[in-house]
This record gives sequence, structure tokens and C-alpha cells, in this order.
Amino acid sequence: MNAHNQINDLKARMGRDIIGQTDVIDRLLIGMLANGNLLIEGLPGLAKTRAVKAMARNLDAKFSRIQFTPDLLPSDVTGTEVYQQTDQGGTFRFEPGPIFANIVLADEINRAPAKVQAALLEAMEERQVTVSGTTHKMEPLFIVMATQNPIEQEGTYPLPEAQMDRFLMHVQITYPPVQDEVEVIRLVRGEEIAAGAGTPSETPSPIPQSIVFEARSEIGNIHVSDAMDRYMADLVQATRTPENLSSELASWIEIGASPRASLALDKCGRAHAWMNQRDYVDPADIRAIAHDVFRHRITLSFEAQGNAKSADDVIAEILRLVALP
Repeated sequence: MNAHNQINDLKARMGRDIIGQTDVIDRLLIGMLANGNLLIEGLPGLAKTRAVKAMARNLDAKFSRIQFTPDLLPSDVTGTEVYQQTDQGGTFRFEPGPIFANIVLADEINRAPAKVQAALLEAMEERQVTVSGTTHKMEPLFIVMATQNPIEQEGTYPLPEAQMDRFLMHVQITYPPVQDEVEVIRLVRGEEIAAGAGTPSETPSPIPQSIVFEARSEIGNIHVSDAMDRYMADLVQATRTPENLSSELASWIEIGASPRASLALDKCGRAHAWMNQRDYVDPADIRAIAHDVFRHRITLSFEAQGNAKSADDVIAEILRLVALP
């Protein structure tokens, strides 16, 4: 099978584990294909962790889970130097931390203090960790998927806006519809019955990492016209100078998006086009991922918050006002 069929197979396998969250699965795959890191936010029990585990289980990749807590230290994430006695005498050996994996689940990232968050985000940005003057590179396939709970505020350390900007997309998970929830009940019941009976589940062969790199190579060849480049730049510029579009929009935005937003629109737009079997990017690709790209990069004003406007409301207004190419 070619790369596209293999990625579709991965999507189908994840869909069997994550009922009714098709959009979330798409965003996880787009993040991996675009070689970026994701922030996944949702209420408890909405399968944030399960979604990431489903991806790792069906991909030939090393998976690592870090449970963030207030007493976590940076070395608990990145690794540390360990003293070792040998025949030649004492020496220090680097013991890699859980960050050294292909898919890293940073569970409840906002529960760790700023120093730990900074250590993780440095590894995400630089794709390397420096300990005692020695630099240790990450694997070629490396993606961090961080989760956070929006309703837990006690004992949490919210990520600063500058650090949030490092995430390629901010994915939100919502409650499933009733029929999907019925399927979730049946799925989990079946898993529990199989586990109680000691029946081993049949798992197909994992999809090799080479497929991801092959897909990324094809995505790099997706055509993006000059008009689409300008459309992406216009969307980002609209978050910085909203008064040029609407006085109401200007009253909602305090700080606009950085150039990372333009780069994210381009990467995710090409990945979205590739997944839809097109060799070019059109406005539908950009509009499909715009909310996930902008959601954490726009700072709302007090007036917007007072009027119960969410970031998604503001993004929808920007998409409505900016002219299509």
C-alpha cells in the first residue's frame, strides 16, 4: 500500500478505539504529518489520553507518558547524569528521561511548575536536550501531545502565551452525541469482558515509521499558489489589525497571532489537502484548520470576555470578513 492508504488505515484503526471523535483523529494525524506538537484540551473522560495511546499503539513507534504533577523536576522529564563506578574508575553516564521517545504524551501539562514546562517546551522547539554541556538529539520521529483540563484551576500553572505559541495546534475535544456515547459504552464493555475472560485481542502489525516520512515528503510537494499564500497572510494580519475589517472585531482582540501562525496554516493546510487526496491547497483546507491554529494564539480583550465571546467566535468572524482568494 502507498503512504496515503497506510495513513488511512491508521485513521481507521484509531477510529475503532475512539468513537465519534473523527475531527480529533484528523487533527492528531495532521499534527504528526506536519511535524508539529499538539495541545489537546477537553473535560475529563473525553478520551484525550486514549486518543494519543491509540495512535502510538498502531504505529511502530516508542511511546512515553509523563504524568505532570506539582513536584515534578525538569530532570524527571529530560533525564540526568548518573554516577557509575567502572573498572577504570568513576564516570557519569546520561540516563535519558521519558522525553526520549517517538510519541510523548504530556498528561495534564498545566499541573507542573514553569521550570518543568520550560524544559519540555525547549525539547519540543530544539528537538534536543543539553545536560552537563552535552547535547542529546531526539529521534527523527518526535511529537509531543500535551493534554490539559480546562476546569481544573486549583494547583495548576497555566502556560504563558509565549509558550502556548510553540504548539502547532490547540485541539479541543467536546462531548460526543448520544448515539456515539452508546457505542462507547458497548466498546468499553466488550473490552472489559475480553480482558476478564483472558482473551487476547488481535492487533494487526503496526504501521512502520517510514510511512510517516514518505507522507511528509509527498506533503512537501503539495502545490500552494501565490493567492493562497496571500490568503494565509491576510488571515494572520487580520488578527493584528482587526480595525481594518470591523470596529467590533477590533474591540474583541487584545493581541494578534505571531508569524508562527502563518507557518502553521501552511503546514497544516498542506497536510489537510494531502489527506483529502489533492495535490494543491485550496481555501477549504485553510478554513478547516484555522480554528485549531489560531485558538491559542489570539488574546481576547476584556470586552470580548465580558460579552461571552470565545476565541472560536472571533476566528469565525475573521474567516467571514477576510476575502477569499
